[in-house]
Amino acid sequence: MKVYNEDDYLMLSGIQHFTFCKRQWALIHIEQQWAENVRTVEGEHLHRRADQPMIREKRGNKLVVRGLPIHSSELGITGICDVVEFMQDPTGISLVNEKELYRPYPVEYKRGKPKTDESDILQLTAQAMCLEEMLLCEIQNGYLYYNEIKHRVEIPITTYYRDQVKKQLEEMHQYFRKNYTPKVKAGPHCKSCSLINICLPDIMKKRSVSSYIEGRLIE
Repeated sequence: MKVYNEDDYLMLSGIQHFTFCKRQWALIHIEQQWAENVRTVEGEHLHRRADQPMIREKRGNKLVVRGLPIHSSELGITGICDVVEFMQDPTGISLVNEKELYRPYPVEYKRGKPKTDESDILQLTAQAMCLEEMLLCEIQNGYLYYNEIKHRVEIPITTYYRDQVKKQLEEMHQYFRKNYTPKVKAGPHCKSCSLINICLPDIMKKRSVSSYIEGRLIE
């Protein structure tokens, strides 16, 4: 089993970027480029409300922890859970300063509505896998809360989604080690991308980056 050093950890949030567009992920996480649009601003506002650093709140048989730092040496990722709900369960795990046993459920907050791709689900699955490694437990499901529909959706943490997370992260680590940014694969998704003016998909699918830069310098 491969174990990553902390210096090689990738951001867990990058899984969503990578699923949406591998080039977008590389521009953000390898080239350190970023551009805000309405979606990113609204998303950050929603997450600020959820990600209040390590706030614990007891609600009957439920313990709610916000902004919980997580990591996995097996996957080589680190990040923060918006919310982890610990429900009292006789088959659960013990927690510091708590007498009862609890079972954890990750809850991820999203600004829009359920997506047609698996990006949100894979991000949630990765959070569950980190929690399992850290807490030595098994997580069978988590939740995605969508602000646009004001509703949470229960997501099963299946073997299929776990395998997809592992597959994507292996590819992400390979790109990161090689400092490689994938070429443009333009499509309808480009119109909603916050990096469209940096990526320039319509130009780059016809010209190489070097030829584009050379042309701009000549101008």
